[in-house]
Amino acid sequence: MDTIASFFSFITTPVSWVIVQFHAVYGAIFGPNTGWAWGLAIVSLVILIRICLIPLFVKQIKATRAMQTLQPEMKKIQERYKNDKQRQSEEMMKLYKESGTNPLSSCLPILAQSPFFFALYHVLNGIASGKKIGVINDSLLESARQAHIFGAPLAAKFRDGSSTIEALGASVTDVRVVTVIMIVLMSASQFYTQRQLMTKNVDTTVKTPFMQQQKMLMYVFPLMFAFFGINFPVGVLVYWLTTNVWTMGQQMYVIRNNPTPGSKAQAAYLERLTKHVTHQGKVRRRSEKTIIKAIVAKGRDRNEFERKFINSLNKAGFAAQADGTVSQSASPAMAQGEDGTAAGTTATATATARRQQPKRQSKSQRQSGAAKQADESPSLEKSDESQDAKPTAAKQPQKPGSATRSKAQSGQRKGGPQRPKSPSKK
Repeated sequence: MDTIASFFSFITTPVSWVIVQFHAVYGAIFGPNTGWAWGLAIVSLVILIRICLIPLFVKQIKATRAMQTLQPEMKKIQERYKNDKQRQSEEMMKLYKESGTNPLSSCLPILAQSPFFFALYHVLNGIASGKKIGVINDSLLESARQAHIFGAPLAAKFRDGSSTIEALGASVTDVRVVTVIMIVLMSASQFYTQRQLMTKNVDTTVKTPFMQQQKMLMYVFPLMFAFFGINFPVGVLVYWLTTNVWTMGQQMYVIRNNPTPGSKAQAAYLERLTKHVTHQGKVRRRSEKTIIKAIVAKGRDRNEFERKFINSLNKAGFAAQADGTVSQSASPAMAQGEDGTAAGTTATATATARRQQPKRQSKSQRQSGAAKQADESPSLEKSDESQDAKPTAAKQPQKPGSATRSKAQSGQRKGGPQRPKSPSKK
């Protein structure tokens, strides 16, 4: 670690100067030799660096989403040229060039703040060994060696021996307890940041190897922090814990306000946006207009959550416009659905069917109707019997086969040619 930190010694002077300036401010409040003054100076250094890295963070988000979009194409290239690695690499580079993406863009914030991290490590390591680093003079060096954070010296490490820790005015137990707690918090914050990215802000409709890689990193990064954390000074642990907390909060803000399309976070965001638009009747924030504009531009390529959002606005009597605003329709019943059909047609048919249904009768009305029907039924039966009796009397029923016998007696055959009659004796 010392060898790596020596490569970034060129930035040690600017980093030490920033820490000294913040220490002068906090030293006037808490005292120059306190852990609060030096610890808050390190925290302020982290905040200043992360604010400067916000443009790179935005670029990282765009690059990560672009990589997620390209995953199906990348998988096809891998399967097509699985036996030709050189051609596979060429096709991958061609795909990156056509889409304008860069795989290294997702690592820009980490790479950009690495020099500051190692420079701070170099400064704190010099404080632990009693060497002047950058703009830190003898008085500041002595003040930093006296500073303790929860009983642990600023420059102490978990693996330091008892003689080194006692020279800094602390005990081995205090140093190890504080460093273990910081390492656990540092690993837990990193795990939670990666977990919320995987569970809330990943497109669940596309299953790609990229998701498996991110899931693996969710467990690998915390283990790496725990492994390297035992070699970090307490001041560096403060730095890394602060930057992890910042990243976690920044990630939560992005997931809530600018989620990945097709993710669970987008479903929750569009549900909140629907309630806001239907209640307020308009869109106020520029970010909301940008998202609505992108959804409208997709047309029939919208995902499930985006279609539900458009349909919910239509049912409430609003229509999303191409510029990201919403306008109120003339009637919610006549709002047009996404497929171009009128949503009011179903409502009108339902209302007509309800009007045509017979009026429900009370119990007393049903009983009176049943009694009336019972009184009328005997007369109807009598009339039916009288009508049936007349044709019975007019026409006597014949026994089956009587017509056949009469024809046989007259010498005629049933069907076929008839037999001539014999001449009479007369």
